[in-house]
Amino acid sequence: MDRRVVAVAAALVLACAGLVGYGVLNTEDEPGERAVPTAEVTYEVRGEGTADITYLARSEAGKATVASDVTLPWKKTVEVPLGKEPTVSILLGEKGGEASCALAIRGRHVQRSTAFGSYGRATCSGALPAPEPAVRDSAVEPAVEGRSQP
Repeated sequence: MDRRVVAVAAALVLACAGLVGYGVLNTEDEPGERAVPTAEVTYEVRGEGTADITYLARSEAGKATVASDVTLPWKKTVEVPLGKEPTVSILLGEKGGEASCALAIRGRHVQRSTAFGSYGRATCSGALPAPEPAVRDSAVEPAVEGRSQP
């Protein structure tokens, strides 16, 4: 075998090993926050007095947020991850009373529910579509109008 071919092959192997090593050892940069597709959801609680309110807001895990002893009326617009179920729940206190929750997804009313009496409860929920899987542009052939198939 020619010495030049061996030298070039060795140089390429060393260069590849160096790049792999750099990629493995270069851990200074933390990965950025992953973008999660969301939809705008508006939660509203009407009534008088106070209530404990639990609602779903933006996070990759879609975790609930709890607001205790909230003075009514109350309204909040948040982003909810697609595929999660937006939900708002109310719990009245010992004094009871009456309060209603409402839920709107992308500006459209979805549900309303009312809580009555001592420790009354109500929940409003809706459905968001699951995020669509990423599609590679090169893998999909666009449809062409007027084109016939052989």
